[in-house]
Amino acid sequence: MTQNLSTIKDELAQVISAANDLKSLEEARITALGKKGRITDLMKSLGGMDPEERKNFGAAVNMLKDDIAALIEKQEAGLKKQAMAERLSKETIDVTLPARPITKGAIHPVTQTMDELISIFGSMGFELDEGPDIEDDFHNFTALNFPLGHPAREMHDTFYLPEDGDEKGEAAKKLLRTHTSTVQIRHMLGRKPPFKMICMGRVYRSDYDMTHTPVFHQIEGLVIDKAINMGHLKGCLMDFLQAFFEVDNLPIRMRPSFFPFTEPSAEFDMGCSRKNGEFKIGQGDSWIEMGGSGMVHQNVLKHCGVDPNEYQGFAFGLGVERLAMLKYGIPDLRTFFESDVRWLNHYGFDPLDRPNRATGVKG
Repeated sequence: MTQNLSTIKDELAQVISAANDLKSLEEARITALGKKGRITDLMKSLGGMDPEERKNFGAAVNMLKDDIAALIEKQEAGLKKQAMAERLSKETIDVTLPARPITKGAIHPVTQTMDELISIFGSMGFELDEGPDIEDDFHNFTALNFPLGHPAREMHDTFYLPEDGDEKGEAAKKLLRTHTSTVQIRHMLGRKPPFKMICMGRVYRSDYDMTHTPVFHQIEGLVIDKAINMGHLKGCLMDFLQAFFEVDNLPIRMRPSFFPFTEPSAEFDMGCSRKNGEFKIGQGDSWIEMGGSGMVHQNVLKHCGVDPNEYQGFAFGLGVERLAMLKYGIPDLRTFFESDVRWLNHYGFDPLDRPNRATGVKG
């Protein structure tokens, strides 16, 4: 039996060494080790042997299998090296040919708009802060004066995550933040007033149509000091919107509203014209809603360790995509997230032409 295995080994070794390319080597491997290969057939014969014979013959067959596998591996390495050498000898580059045309990428409108916002608010003395996308119930709701049972806390509006077993109470209840106001809370908790900051980033809500998506971007601003009032808020918004849309004397109006985290609260609109079916930002006979704002609620200040008897301030928020849609004439919010290269080539921006307040905020 051992002599028979030696003969099989010699025959298979000859087949392997005769393989002069990877395809024929694969055929040799199947012949030796495949489901119907010669060594596999030997393994199948073990069932009809007595225990002692099966033990000795099985060990010999396994040794044969290892030897053949090693021969195949060695032959494969040599053939791959040979194939690479042949390929390199045939592939040449003519360095005298003209350079290939370079396709330059484009900056996404959301990125461009966020850079513009940073440039404008930076020139107004605001600092930028960031926070996590995954938040807890305290930072997203409780600290912002959302009462228990508020509709925004419900599952149909908020993406909740499994609770963290290592934490307890509100800290264990994880969710995808529904607004960037959570960054304002973290900013105030980690510092002492006065505050003058903006925050931007992705937020998540369960909604989807032409003007709503489950993921979008917000910018929010916060100013806290000892003598801040609604006049400062309106003046800040006017300066920002005029700079962003590059329109002088842009009319702004504020309408009473309600938000749990501000009191009084107001939605602010921007003047526009819709004559003859043409939309134009600036002086006109119509208004377009831009965002929400108000004086920071005393409960929010208390949650953040700020004395409401000494400090007060305002906050505001806008959608980044909405700003981009209005400034650059993009009709459908969903196209921001469809990863269509043709859309990006049309609405994208030159990577080298970045927003700069010294030279103007350009699109």
